[in-house]
Amino acid sequence: MWNLSFISEEDFTNHVKATIGKYGEKLESFDLKRFNKNIIDPIKLIFDKTVYQASWEQIVGNEIFRQRDKSNNNDIGYFHQRIFNYFDKCHVPDNGKEGGWDVIYENPGGITLPDCSVVHKVYVEMKNKHNTMNSASAGKTFIKMQHQILNDDDCACFLVEAIAQRSQNIKWETTVDKRKVGHKLIRRVSIDQFYALVTGQEDAFYQMCMVLPSVIEKAVKDLEGSVVPHDTVTDELKKLAREQSIESEDLAIAMATYMLGFGSYKGFV
Repeated sequence: MWNLSFISEEDFTNHVKATIGKYGEKLESFDLKRFNKNIIDPIKLIFDKTVYQASWEQIVGNEIFRQRDKSNNNDIGYFHQRIFNYFDKCHVPDNGKEGGWDVIYENPGGITLPDCSVVHKVYVEMKNKHNTMNSASAGKTFIKMQHQILNDDDCACFLVEAIAQRSQNIKWETTVDKRKVGHKLIRRVSIDQFYALVTGQEDAFYQMCMVLPSVIEKAVKDLEGSVVPHDTVTDELKKLAREQSIESEDLAIAMATYMLGFGSYKGFV
């Protein structure tokens, strides 16, 4: 049974698959050469392994995960933004088009804000996390929103945050040119409240979150041949360790790890 009324199972599954596809080269398997592309810090790896009482498999796996994870927030931003293409009365402009807004929501029947103001269009700037904007970026975004409501007195502008400090739909107040500014039609909104506004269903975001794990799992199985990486770093390190004339396997693997960063250093040559 598919319980989401605001998006079909087919559309949601296709969107999840498209998001997985955005992971791109990060899904490629890691061999030792790729693992050490930017030269890892062997000392840190050995400290982490020993202090956290981890196995070589775990510590190497953690480093591979860290390298893969560095740009994954952009991919999740794609998920949060582009899903609104499937929501009634919402659309996602092409990059740089229609003022560069992330989402535009338009409802001829009226959109009621918490202070009972009614507008017919909402322009959205979307952020993954509440603390990703510095003061200069926040000021620039606020000015952009200010210009929009000066040009269109039948709209509101939302800063929608996927990871907000709390569930909220409040007047956004920030600092521009060292002066505190705010406007009732420029609002800071958590993503759950935005889902509720555009779908008319208070717990729509919660309902999406509840079906997401199973849909991702199914999508990964469908794409298994192309998306599931098979990393060989630990096996390659163990092979190099066996070539060392060191009795302790742990120290031999440590030496193989040292060689990744210190292979040309005195004493290691």
